[in-house]
Parts: sequence; structure tokens; C-alpha cells
Amino acid sequence: MNQPPVNPLQQQTDASHLKLLAIFHFVLAGLAVLGMGFILLHFLIMNSLLNNPAMWEGQHGRNGQPPPKEFWMIFQWFYALAAGLLVLACAGNLLSGLWLQARKNRRFSIAVAALNCCQIPLGTTLGVFTIIVLLRDSVRRTYQEKAAGLTLR
Repeated sequence: MNQPPVNPLQQQTDASHLKLLAIFHFVLAGLAVLGMGFILLHFLIMNSLLNNPAMWEGQHGRNGQPPPKEFWMIFQWFYALAAGLLVLACAGNLLSGLWLQARKNRRFSIAVAALNCCQIPLGTTLGVFTIIVLLRDSVRRTYQEKAAGLTLR
């Protein structure tokens, strides 16, 4: 089925939008790395506080005893879950940014954008704009032409 040629001005607009989206995906991946650093720092501080016997001296309600080990184990699972989600967000956004630049794996970028919508407010904004741009017919055709090996101006 023959489609009308894409307007060159629309191609330029699409290219600039995809470039910006790739940059913002890299920024969100960097923020995920910062989040992992924060989680690690928080874990280390909490670990040193909860395992420090001097911290619990003079606590009347607990007779100087730290909380049970199970209490700390629950928190460790939360830290692991949060760190795992940030690793996935970082990897997904990094790959999506690279593939947006290369005009590959459009569906993967849409899936990452949908997951980014859960990261309020920055991820939501990026996710919505990524979905809007990637669902344009002109962008879809750009990806199809790139996959078919056709060169674009």
C-alpha cells in the first residue's frame, strides 16, 4: 500500500523530538542511579544505627535491647525491592534512549514509557510525551523505513 511521502518539515520535527526524548531517557536513567546511591546510603545508615548497641542504651520501653532481627529483615527486603526496581528503570531507560537514537525497538520504548508513567512526576511526563511521539504515523513510518534499510534525508 503506497503512503503519501512524509513532509520534510515533519521529519525534522520528529527527529528533534526523538533526540530530546532520548536525552530525557538518559537523564531519567541517571536519576535512577542517584536513587540507587540514596538507597545504599540509607541502608548503610540504618544498618549502623540498628546494629549499634550504644544506640539502645537507656531506652526504657525496650530495656536497652535493639528491635528483633525480623524487624530489620523486613526492611532489607524493602531496600532490595526498591533497588531492583531502580536497576530495571535505569536499564530500561538507558536502552530506550539508545534505541530512540537508533530508531529501533519502538515497541520496547513504548513499554518503557508506559512503565515510566508510574514515576511521578518526571517519569509520567516523559512517558506521556514518549507515547505521543512514538504513536505518530510519521514516526512509525520512520522506524519501518529504518528497519527496511531505507535511507532518510
